[in-house]
Amino acid sequence: MSEALIQVEVAYALPHKQRLISLRVPAGTTVYDAARQSGIAEDFEALDLERAQMGIFGKVEPNPRKRVLQEGERVEIYRPLTADPKETRKARAKKTAR
Repeated sequence: MSEALIQVEVAYALPHKQRLISLRVPAGTTVYDAARQSGIAEDFEALDLERAQMGIFGKVEPNPRKRVLQEGERVEIYRPLTADPKETRKARAKKTAR
């Protein structure tokens, strides 16, 4: 009997370069394992999958090494924030108020 496979995607984006990789993985594959199996880190020199925050369809996954993927899900690998979103909103509101 063959092992069941599911279709998933792995995505990572920089301002100047993006990759979306579609792959079939065994049922029971975790978010982290799919990211590794995709080979996406080979396309981005600074991408460290050991430290990268990951999620599914825009929702951060607190434990990507344990979260098992379902058919059709997209693993997103997030870049570290360069600015605090709260501070950015405050500065924008202050500028608009002037």
